[in-house]
Amino acid sequence: MAKRNTVISICKALAIILMVMGHTEGPGGIIHFIYLFHMPVFFICAGYFFSTKYLQEPWRFVEKRFKGLYVPFLKWALFFLVIHNLMFSIGILNERFGNWENGVTHPYGVRVFLQRLFNIVFAMGGYDEFLAGAFWFFRALLITSLVFLAAYLLLYNRHRRLTHTVTTAMIAAVALAVAWVKIYYGLTIPNVVQGGIRECWGVFFFAFGWFYRLHEQRFREHWLLTLGYAALLVAACFFPTHGMILNPKPYDVATLPVTGVAGFLMLHHVSRWLDGHDGPVKRFLTFCGDNTLCIFVFHVCAFKIVSAVKIWYYGLPWGMIGCHMVVHEHAATDAFFLLYTVVGVAVPLLWISGYHRLKVCWTAKGAKS
Repeated sequence: MAKRNTVISICKALAIILMVMGHTEGPGGIIHFIYLFHMPVFFICAGYFFSTKYLQEPWRFVEKRFKGLYVPFLKWALFFLVIHNLMFSIGILNERFGNWENGVTHPYGVRVFLQRLFNIVFAMGGYDEFLAGAFWFFRALLITSLVFLAAYLLLYNRHRRLTHTVTTAMIAAVALAVAWVKIYYGLTIPNVVQGGIRECWGVFFFAFGWFYRLHEQRFREHWLLTLGYAALLVAACFFPTHGMILNPKPYDVATLPVTGVAGFLMLHHVSRWLDGHDGPVKRFLTFCGDNTLCIFVFHVCAFKIVSAVKIWYYGLPWGMIGCHMVVHEHAATDAFFLLYTVVGVAVPLLWISGYHRLKVCWTAKGAKS
């Protein structure tokens, strides 16, 4: 049996840790640096695992994507929808404290509940803003994957003279062109929640992931190059560059692909180096990368533990536990962003590890009986 390649798992682990840190409202320079590439890395990693076998079995790819993205989205979005009003009754959410733009959430009546239920099921929207606000990624990656497959089938299967490289490059170029037109003219894609700009970025980065897989041996990895990528990202922080935000500028079509790709190449080299050193760090990061879904779903809930500590430490009103995603007071000046990061990663991993252990024990007990 071939040895499992864990480099991408470690790369995903580094990206999810950075994503959690990016949600902590830490020092502005650090957060800006992270946002330039952390979400593109996930789309690139997803594209890396695309395979030409899906050109002959497209429905297998569609089924896999729905099982891996729509089903967990539906399960957890409905869970957070059901407990939404409960979170108000126990004080985790309130109508006074909300996000950094002063937005707040409210208890749901029957009509609002049902409308959100319909939005969750039929549009992958309507999820609870303050406990599952990052769930846009499920929808974006699902649409991205299906659009990439459809475009690939259209171009490659219809025009056999095109190589995989040319096909991929064409899809990436069209994705950027559509993104620019959308941004410049303020257009939205009908029936796609949030307008579709993240899906446009997603198609480009998904395409790059597959392009990287096709030519992985040609990408040189050296610490000088990795430092160069890092320096480029640091330099970009001194300019009005953006990540995969909802209101980008036309020039982001030129900058985001550069910072996103540079961030991936930087993390991939670090991941390869870490993968070559067996030990607890590699084991932890591999486990983390294999369970990014759990961190993605529950890190905001885990933040509430740190928020409670911060409220006690500063003597703040308890209602600030409802701040999204973290307590905003002193956020950019204290070190609580580090504690938020550690707890936001550790608690979901402890939960999933405990769940697996209980499952194994239960299975073993059932086998003995």
